[in-house]
Amino acid sequence: MTFVLVVDDDPAMRRTLTINLRARDYEVETAGDGRSALQVVDERMPDVVLLDLGLPDLDGVSVLAQLRSFTQVPVIVVSARTESDDKVEALDLGADDYITKPFSIEELLARIRVTTRRTGREEPDLVVEVDGLRLDLTDSRAWRDGSEVHLTPTEWRIVEVLARRRGRLVRQAELLREVWGPAYDTQTNYLRVHMAGIRRKLEADPGRPVVFLTEPGMGYRFVG
Repeated sequence: MTFVLVVDDDPAMRRTLTINLRARDYEVETAGDGRSALQVVDERMPDVVLLDLGLPDLDGVSVLAQLRSFTQVPVIVVSARTESDDKVEALDLGADDYITKPFSIEELLARIRVTTRRTGREEPDLVVEVDGLRLDLTDSRAWRDGSEVHLTPTEWRIVEVLARRRGRLVRQAELLREVWGPAYDTQTNYLRVHMAGIRRKLEADPGRPVVFLTEPGMGYRFVG
């Protein structure tokens, strides 16, 4: 699932983009100012950033410059500023695209698709195979050494979140929010119990997992 960070000081714009992107199977997080956006990026790298220029603390140009100091994450500037100088400055600093408000959601989606395709951040394969394990993320099915394995809906949701971000650390609080909701982001015992069940079913040796790894005190990682 492509992870989009929406950075805009307008709550209505954040809400509109969140609703429309989630309806099309994007994962969305929002930030209302530049410092919050940089904090999100520090905690988890998005697949694409939608960045407004008129932010209340750091302006969008400063945020873009800071992003480019350590990452090449795709950035699409989404701004009401129409002057060519603003566009040129943003593009010179490393923005991948620039779209002017107001815009149609279909145009924005097309820009996202083009940008992620160009930068190699498109949706990963929906069938994952590693160490005798096969996961079909489209049909929500799993096999271990050729035999189909039944997972509970909660187990499957955990597996899916980790597998779609394979190779990347998923923090405990983030995984809890994804699976159970925001009210459960401190219930780490839920994860320990369900991860034990997942390993019993999907790891070749549950006592020595090589696919579903724990990063102590931090979170979990799917190695595939």
